[in-house]
Amino acid sequence: MNPDLDKLHPYPFEKLAQLTAGIQPPADLKRIAFTIGEPQHPAPELVLTALRHSLEGVSKYPATKGDLTLRQAIADWCLRRFQLGSQPLDPETQVLPVNGTREALFAIVQTLVDATRPAKVVMPNPFYQIYEGAALLAGGQPHYLNCTAENGFQPDFAQVPEAVWQETQLVFICSPGNPTGALLPVAQQKLLLELADKYDFIICADECYSEIYFDESQPPHGLLQVCAESGRQDYKRCLVFHSLSKRSNLPGLRSGFVAGDAELLKSFLRYRTYHGCAMPPHHQTASIVAWKDEEHVQANRDLYRAKFDAVLEILEPVMEVQRPDAGFYLWPKTPIDDETFTRRLLEKENLAVLAGRYLSREVDGVNPAENRIRIALVAELEECIEGAKRLRRFIEAGC
Repeated sequence: MNPDLDKLHPYPFEKLAQLTAGIQPPADLKRIAFTIGEPQHPAPELVLTALRHSLEGVSKYPATKGDLTLRQAIADWCLRRFQLGSQPLDPETQVLPVNGTREALFAIVQTLVDATRPAKVVMPNPFYQIYEGAALLAGGQPHYLNCTAENGFQPDFAQVPEAVWQETQLVFICSPGNPTGALLPVAQQKLLLELADKYDFIICADECYSEIYFDESQPPHGLLQVCAESGRQDYKRCLVFHSLSKRSNLPGLRSGFVAGDAELLKSFLRYRTYHGCAMPPHHQTASIVAWKDEEHVQANRDLYRAKFDAVLEILEPVMEVQRPDAGFYLWPKTPIDDETFTRRLLEKENLAVLAGRYLSREVDGVNPAENRIRIALVAELEECIEGAKRLRRFIEAGC
């Protein structure tokens, strides 16, 4: 047995199940779940149609590298979305389709980390749990950067000791952040690029929430965009991870991509060839249609805007809660400790949320996610409004 398995923490939803075991909510209240970030909006019909019409692809083995038509569609989308201008991605060497970003974020660490020497993996705190698990199973050592309200929920790269940078092999950034919804400013991304060059580490940018934002005139910057604006034509030391799960309401399609540094992707392709995780041909065909269309993505954003407007109007008078920069999570403070709040809320109102501390680690005596909860506004508008009303009622009743 791999002894590093014992280093893994229980997954947040396992902790939540233990916390709420034995609770019997009111029978007259239907369960509302604000816990898992699983989009509930309808899948785009044009994608479903393409999927149905390409099912004959199941009779063929797919290539790990993916079909060139898909890689070109992804490269074209990146060019348009991130204004890459004269520095478009080469679909032959700088794009690799993957079965969702979760699989790719885990596998990339196994590919890139050299455990024969010090291997720090820097990540925000709180964070998507895959970053930590991937680092531990690759023989790396996570280094957490606390993201609090005081620092705008941003990792402060300037405060990282030089001794840590000297041992760093990989840095995860997540913008928009999970669970905070915070965007990493361009200046911080440029600073990180300078540090990567100085200390020779790789930046892995998890951007899977980048297409859910509120101002159509100001889409979030991505790492490739920052590279292009900085004249970094080869995207050296940089990889970005994108998915159709949130953008197109297709979490079950398991379709995403990794793009950036060609040399890194060459190694990642070799790893994935042995790993045996090629995207099915009919999923590739459907993905091409999704990446080429923006109308359904804008309609998706409209639905989220309506939900945030309605829910925040209900909650702001009774909670410390703000609209995020982007994404579909709320990250409010709780008037009592987050575990007690979460358990009682389910018991009294049959409303499930995720205790914040389950998404972070204690660093220097501080857990930056204590006394917060994560609320995923993924259900339909009416259910989100009903959940917000229950949450307000619970707080007004004294929790």
